Amino acid sequence: MSIEIDHIGIAVNNLDTRTPFWLALGLIQGEDESIPSDGVTARFLSTSAANEPVRIELLQATSPDTPIGRFIERRGEGVQQIAFRVDDIDSIITKLVDFGVEMIDEKPRAGANGAMIAFVHPKSTGGVLVEIVQRP
Repeated sequence: MSIEIDHIGIAVNNLDTRTPFWLALGLIQGEDESIPSDGVTARFLSTSAANEPVRIELLQATSPDTPIGRFIERRGEGVQQIAFRVDDIDSIITKLVDFGVEMIDEKPRAGANGAMIAFVHPKSTGGVLVEIVQRP
């Protein structure tokens, strides 16, 4: 079973004002995706056009009462989560729960780009929100 960094999620007030830095750095901008269930618009920027690039995910809240909106209100813009790509999300969730890890999502749910995702509670990771991602 493999695990790799999939992306780093960064909460921003405005996608368009925060994107130029990443483009100047040389990242490649992908399509924006609205995720109504999470109240967010996501813009992925990748390190390359290769099969498995590491990506930056800029996250703009669609309203202040969403998870990203509340994150920005409490902490300001910044790194919101780190995501790991796995082959079998169900077995990883089972293993984490068996190890006593507190999950936000004990069952995978739909995420951006057709992926299945689950979040690990920061209480179990030393304060870091961790997302587990299984890509189609």
